[in-house]
Amino acid sequence: MVNSSRQRCLLAVLAAGALAAGVPSTAGASAPAPVETSGQYIVTGARSAEQRTQVARTGAAIDLLRADGVQVSAIPSEVAAIRRLGFTVSAPLPKPAPQPTRSATSYHTFAETQQEVDAVAAAHPQITRKFVAGKSAQGRDIIGLKISDNVATDENEPEMLVIANIHARERLTAEQALDYIGQLTGGYGTDKRITDLVNEREIYVMPMVNPDGQVYDMTSDTQPGRMWRKNRVGSGTDLNRNFAYKWGCCGGSSTSPSSETYRGTGPESAPETKVIANFVRSRVVGGKQQLKMFLDVHSVAQLVLWPFGYTMNNTVPGSMDADDEAAHRTIGRELAGTNGFTPEQSSDLYITDGTTDDWTWGEYRIFSYTFELGGGSFYPPPSAIDSEVRRSREAMLRLTAYADCPYRAIGKEDKYCAA
Repeated sequence: MVNSSRQRCLLAVLAAGALAAGVPSTAGASAPAPVETSGQYIVTGARSAEQRTQVARTGAAIDLLRADGVQVSAIPSEVAAIRRLGFTVSAPLPKPAPQPTRSATSYHTFAETQQEVDAVAAAHPQITRKFVAGKSAQGRDIIGLKISDNVATDENEPEMLVIANIHARERLTAEQALDYIGQLTGGYGTDKRITDLVNEREIYVMPMVNPDGQVYDMTSDTQPGRMWRKNRVGSGTDLNRNFAYKWGCCGGSSTSPSSETYRGTGPESAPETKVIANFVRSRVVGGKQQLKMFLDVHSVAQLVLWPFGYTMNNTVPGSMDADDEAAHRTIGRELAGTNGFTPEQSSDLYITDGTTDDWTWGEYRIFSYTFELGGGSFYPPPSAIDSEVRRSREAMLRLTAYADCPYRAIGKEDKYCAA
């Protein structure tokens, strides 16, 4: 990101040079809009979903819920807009305190994540297969691991997709995905429950779908991270506002490239979004979507969320009927009962648009969830990794089990899942 003061100085130098050469200056007429730098703030008074939506519609990214309001990541113009709404906004919060960049139990880098997936695939060749779903904007592999008993065969089994680290700074999410891989591969053959899940499902895990952003965020010598959220094209696109379903429809994303919730120039304009969407499309076999369950792992609000995010209506004719909503809600509450998170429809937090969950359900009717992990910040100390990922191990397995027939949660498997 270019510092705005440096940009102004550069423009002044260029303009002076042009005048000295006898060339008319166009700096004032054609200069690009200044790039604004994001900071973290506390917004007091935004307690309800409607008030949080007002804040989010300025383009600010809501990071944490507080008893007195919310903590946000926002650029100066968004801070000014929030104040105009009548909310109190704090001075910028200090950056996270410096921590060691490496330790015995530290976060996986992009290279280490690849090595971990390679090692698992080599150690468990009968039930795992590494794949490359596509390339990031800067040419990095977006990798995944398929887990199933006959892994080389595309069997007629319920499929599940787990993605993580779509927001670069949410570093704990990749650890949860890698831990889930470890649960399934480590328990296969010794734990009956896990063995049955692997034998009866085809499970795809993509632990780091925003590798460029993650590498940039993690390259920091003075603090845990750069607080970088988006991808690395220009000022960055929020990949979780860039999906095609209801893209930009409802004030749940920003048109400003500087914003943390910038939705991009169009649906799937970000290469990483396109890679994820193309993978989901590739699972349409014989005209039928094979994926039955989808999970997008985020942090740090300790929530279990389900569609829709673009509307506060619980049901939507033709998109989410009463049984669809009841099954989503029942499963969500059950999962939250195991990890202590708060279960709610995504829009109960605030309105969003162009998100993964809305797209996977709205376009393909894949039962879809978001986990917002805990940890207290985007960079919990490495010593907290194990305890935090343990919280959701049971929820991960229960969600996998429901992939065969989510309507089983409301006792309607005969209506919806009969052979």
